[in-house]
Amino acid sequence: MKNETDQISVENVKRRKNCDFKARGEPFVWILGGTLVIGLIMITGFVALILYNGLLTFYPNRIEVLKLSNGSTVAGELVRSEIYKPEPDRIDSLPELAQKELEANNGYLRRYLYKTGNFDLYNEDYKWVSAYEIDKVLEPRDIVYVERMEWGPFIGRVKALNLNGVLIKGPDPTSEQLEKAQAEGKSRRQRIQNIEHGQISTVNHYLEKDRLALKKIELQDGANSNAYSVAANKFKASENKLEIEYRELSNEAEALRQIDSKYTITMSDVENREKVMKLSDIVRLYPANRLSFGSKLSVYFSRWLEFLTQEPREANTEGGVLPAIFGTFCMTVLMALIVAPFGVVAALYLREYAKQGKLVSLIRVCVNNLAGVPSIVYGVFGLGFFAYIVGGSIDQIFFPERFPNPTFGTGGLLWASLTLALLTVPVVVVATEEALAAVPQSMREGSLACGASKWQTIRRIVLPRAMPGIMTGLILAMARGAGEVAPLMLVGVVKMAPELPIDQFPPYIHLERSFMHLGFHIFDLAFQSRNSEAAIPMVYVTTLLLITLVFVMNVVSIIVRNRLKRKFFTGHF
Repeated sequence: MKNETDQISVENVKRRKNCDFKARGEPFVWILGGTLVIGLIMITGFVALILYNGLLTFYPNRIEVLKLSNGSTVAGELVRSEIYKPEPDRIDSLPELAQKELEANNGYLRRYLYKTGNFDLYNEDYKWVSAYEIDKVLEPRDIVYVERMEWGPFIGRVKALNLNGVLIKGPDPTSEQLEKAQAEGKSRRQRIQNIEHGQISTVNHYLEKDRLALKKIELQDGANSNAYSVAANKFKASENKLEIEYRELSNEAEALRQIDSKYTITMSDVENREKVMKLSDIVRLYPANRLSFGSKLSVYFSRWLEFLTQEPREANTEGGVLPAIFGTFCMTVLMALIVAPFGVVAALYLREYAKQGKLVSLIRVCVNNLAGVPSIVYGVFGLGFFAYIVGGSIDQIFFPERFPNPTFGTGGLLWASLTLALLTVPVVVVATEEALAAVPQSMREGSLACGASKWQTIRRIVLPRAMPGIMTGLILAMARGAGEVAPLMLVGVVKMAPELPIDQFPPYIHLERSFMHLGFHIFDLAFQSRNSEAAIPMVYVTTLLLITLVFVMNVVSIIVRNRLKRKFFTGHF
């Protein structure tokens, strides 16, 4: 018996050795595993690149002052370096040092990119400096980095302070006097902005509201009616009152600007060209080469706070992105609230109520094909149908007094959300159908056998157990919708939104308004900025913020899904 067993084992070993290598599938396993590893490496590398560049964008760097061989001086933050090959017709005209560097590096030269700022003096923010041009590199302790409301950063030295006629020459950049003057300037700027963008904006809102109310009565009853005469008298009295308030606020803002213009700081660049600026125009001022690690962290986190809580400035290359964060969040949540019921109801009908046949199969094929339609096609449809047809009809019925200016008849938050809901509804339909199909048929039959109706069975038995799968589809829809840009460019997203979709005026939520979006903000920085070098850091940090926002929303959805899964665990859903 033992010999027979040994003989069988030997035959099995021989059979395995003689078996074709491909028949066992091992090459395909290795190919699939290798493909997975490559995909993970690519994803990890992309996330690592975004994290590295995004997290370091706001960290303050040291400022180098370069003494060049031609006698000029350049000061700035070192951004990066690279090697380049000079044009053949310029090689003979290069100095001796460059010729030696060419010989040592096989015909290549090294150059450095410095962020010099001072755009109002140099007409450029960045400057390339070749290594052979540099005679000396210094890091003076009196150099300061100034972030301004306009014209970008300024790099130079503090020459003097003018505090309402009191001239202080050469103050130390870290002195309490300069810090106090800068804080007072910031306070004046905020007061002026509060008057111009807050109180005066409120007055203009009520003026426009009263004007539209009068025009509406004129359209309804005619300009010769008694109702119009009464309304016109009320409007005139209200207009006079609001105009008086407007003039008082304008005078107050002008008086503050006159006072503010008397508090200035005189700066000079490294070549002693002077620039006088108001203290209120300074966002941040610090001695870059004297910062301790704690001071650098303070600057770093203050920049992050500004980025998350302020509006953009300098063509979106500086300042914050609060309107874009708000717009992205509102649009994604509104899209999810729209797409969830439509997708679930459609899937319920197809799976639970519709008679299975060729027509239902054709509908499923069409739904699956919708997922592959280019997103820009949805944008064109949203603009033509939602904005022009539906929105135009709403304007004609409810807002005729606003003509020729459209209210709902143009791009806005509502139409953008509906367009993206239409774009992502196939994802929710397919995921919901799969989740419903995973609920065992025995549960349906048991519920019906106990006397429950079909709807009661679906509502109390099927839907709760399919909810984790439905949430999975919703998570995928939110992730795709939050990152879409092409359709939004047609149906409501703008470069800079003067008003948020939510404010203090009734009805408080204004779905007809245009909005900002992080995805479009990235596109605008990358392709429409006047200065591509200045935009690159903001592209990385905005991308990091968009990924984080989508990640947070998905994590919340996943937590809800997992709780439902633990409560109603069925299959893999």
